[in-house]
Amino acid sequence: MKAKAKKTALTLEFPDNALLAAVSGPHSKHLARLDQKLDVAIDTRGNLISVSGAARERAASILRALYARASAGESITLAEVDAELRFTDQQRALAPGAIKTSPSRAVRPRSPTQAAYLQQMRDHPLVFGVGPAGTGKTYLAAAFAAHMLHERRVERIILSRPALEAGERLGFLPGDLKEKIDPYLRPLYDALFDVLGDQAARLMELGVIEVAPLAFMRGRTLTRAFVILDEAQNTTGAQMKMALTRLGEDSQMVVTGDPSQSDLPGGEAGGLSEALSILDGVEGVGVTRFTESDVVRHPLVARIVAAYNKRAKS
Repeated sequence: MKAKAKKTALTLEFPDNALLAAVSGPHSKHLARLDQKLDVAIDTRGNLISVSGAARERAASILRALYARASAGESITLAEVDAELRFTDQQRALAPGAIKTSPSRAVRPRSPTQAAYLQQMRDHPLVFGVGPAGTGKTYLAAAFAAHMLHERRVERIILSRPALEAGERLGFLPGDLKEKIDPYLRPLYDALFDVLGDQAARLMELGVIEVAPLAFMRGRTLTRAFVILDEAQNTTGAQMKMALTRLGEDSQMVVTGDPSQSDLPGGEAGGLSEALSILDGVEGVGVTRFTESDVVRHPLVARIVAAYNKRAKS
């Protein structure tokens, strides 16, 4: 890949036209996204891309990064284009390499905060991921759990979540314990099935992926396990203390939640906010705080979160 300046335009040469087509996207919609976001003009001819405009160096950097991803066998979608835009927008180093979650699957962070979150999980046995919906807190926790299992650094994944209705009264749920708790753990299941594929169902049958309702974790010591406590804003202080003290030898825990979406009755103080205050500065505890700018779902989700935050502040 060669680059050469040409007055106000920057010309990039890519050796593989098939990979370049993946970078450009169907009907060049990836290039159109860069045009729109960076206010640059991008022209293609064969295996050459010409970029002009004040942000041409930044656009060129993003195109090179996307080409490198395509060369590594990764699929390129608008989400990957937006991810590279976020990294360069915040003037951070590009995220570390993708983490492998199975022999044929890998996950890569899509924002600098997500990259920092993964690094926290590498460095600390207990990590809190706190912030609004759509920032990847739960998904990346599941991906890193799958990565640890793939690397044989843990022997099982334990999923836990408070069984608290979001402002509704669902009444009696039929079935055994797993069937009763499944609806509450569906977001965790969805994340694990996405990063593990069909292997997830087999691991659940073997008990390698275990559902452990928060109410029934008392008295257990969890060894050689990766524990995910999701929707932690719905825990009480006593529940949170109980959950955090389950960690055993060679285990790791990630606690995720959004304090602004607590479903605890009567404005009861949540265990998540309390734990963040009590454990501030404790060795071995990492905290990643996401904001509305880290939302990686539909772009409208970020605007919805921003609108609600603005209303709350006023």
